[in-house]
Amino acid sequence: MELTTAIILFIISTLVIGVAGTMLARTSDQLADVTGWGEALFGAIFLGGVTSLSGIITSVVAASHNYPQLAMSNAIGGIAAQTVFLSIADITYSKVNLEHAAASFTNIMQGLLLICLLSIVLIGITGPELSIFNIHPFSLLIIAFYLAGSKLITNAKDHPMWRPRITVDTMRDIPDKKNIQNLSLRRLIIQFIIQTLFVGAAGYAVTQTGIAISTKTGLSEVFVGTLFTAISTSLPELIVSVAAVRQNALTLAISNIIGGNTFDVLFVSFADVAYKKGSILHAISDSQIFIVTLSILMTSILILGLLHRQKQGIAKIGWESTLILLLYIAGNVFLFFTM
Repeated sequence: MELTTAIILFIISTLVIGVAGTMLARTSDQLADVTGWGEALFGAIFLGGVTSLSGIITSVVAASHNYPQLAMSNAIGGIAAQTVFLSIADITYSKVNLEHAAASFTNIMQGLLLICLLSIVLIGITGPELSIFNIHPFSLLIIAFYLAGSKLITNAKDHPMWRPRITVDTMRDIPDKKNIQNLSLRRLIIQFIIQTLFVGAAGYAVTQTGIAISTKTGLSEVFVGTLFTAISTSLPELIVSVAAVRQNALTLAISNIIGGNTFDVLFVSFADVAYKKGSILHAISDSQIFIVTLSILMTSILILGLLHRQKQGIAKIGWESTLILLLYIAGNVFLFFTM
């Protein structure tokens, strides 16, 4: 593929992902109310998984084409990028700090699950080289932890042992009766599936063009994966979260990011299966270790922000959003000059 063609297709695919993500915001908010799941749980499990579809395809296809660093950088780099997107969503909500208004026990548990999964990845990367049928046992452990953690979070939603303090600025996660009048569950599900297919197809195109850009320009797989493909395949999370904020579905905005990040860790397991030259956890560079550690740090700061619940901060965003933005910029500058 010629470089010019790759860049044009990359931009078109990115736009498709953005448009489909915008539509998903409205549909998901309605489904959360109609099904009774609530914004936090629906956003973390269903919406987070769907908006991560393009990223899954990117990592799996890259791994199957023997681009392990691109696959891993896209997976883990997407987590860092999406955490920054939550800070951008915070900027768009001018009333108070987004983490204050959208207090949710479910979101906090989802963030802690994300740290657990990233820790497993880090242990697998730095630990002894293990492989069963070219798959690292920790790749299976990641899936098991994700399923067990999701079950725990589902039970916590129905029987919470901790509740956030309700203030005048808290936007509670309760069904909007006006939002579900004259809505058909079947029609919403069909819309959801169609939008998902568009996101998936665009994600595949982003993969192919991302590999082409990496090959033609001489840029490293880590750089292309961390910035180009990670950010473009994470656009649905950004679009959905910003659109959710505009619709006052604040809990959905946060759960979409945190849930999507948690689902993104599964990319590592899927990419490990697709990679045929051994375990993908042992086919990467120190740059991925840096990205994983940075993602754990950014997620920890986000959880502290969710617990602290500052009302106002610098430029009307929370201190955690400011710190996350600075860490992401500094981390990518460091990677650029040290790769």
